[in-house]
Amino acid sequence: MGNVITVTVPAATAMQDLGRTLAALLRPGDLVLLSGELGAGKTTLTRGLGEGLGVRGAVTSPTFVIARVHPPLGGGPALVHVDAYRLGGGLDQMEDLDLDVSLPDSVVVVEWGEGKVEELSDSRLEVRIERALGGGDAPVADAGADDGRRVTLTGLGSRWSGVDWGPLVAAHA
Repeated sequence: MGNVITVTVPAATAMQDLGRTLAALLRPGDLVLLSGELGAGKTTLTRGLGEGLGVRGAVTSPTFVIARVHPPLGGGPALVHVDAYRLGGGLDQMEDLDLDVSLPDSVVVVEWGEGKVEELSDSRLEVRIERALGGGDAPVADAGADDGRRVTLTGLGSRWSGVDWGPLVAAHA
């Protein structure tokens, strides 16, 4: 199953804070897969990761360029931000991105990577973002609404087996 934790983010704008906090737990070689509906906060979370890691450049959605590399401003790892939404196939379609070359020295974050990039690493962090809607039949169309999010982090593999989620829980309890 893996090392699992679920936190509630009270508003979409707080997703960036979660990313900053999570960045402290990341290190070079980490693969992070983000999943959630359009507008759930994947890019906002990644923006916070970039701030927490201290990387150069504004973190924006790489939908049209597929991948962006944000070099470190200091001694930390680079952030490689990938959007696999438009890539239909598995890892074969992503080989041109050379993610396996970037992975050892960077934190690689892949939006929409579920079922596409898991083979890159035996260890990975899967982050699922779900809108915490009030009613079961509430419309999901308003993706920009500032409602809460339920974020489930699942650490898979030896890298994540002993990770202490304490700082994340304390900051987002």
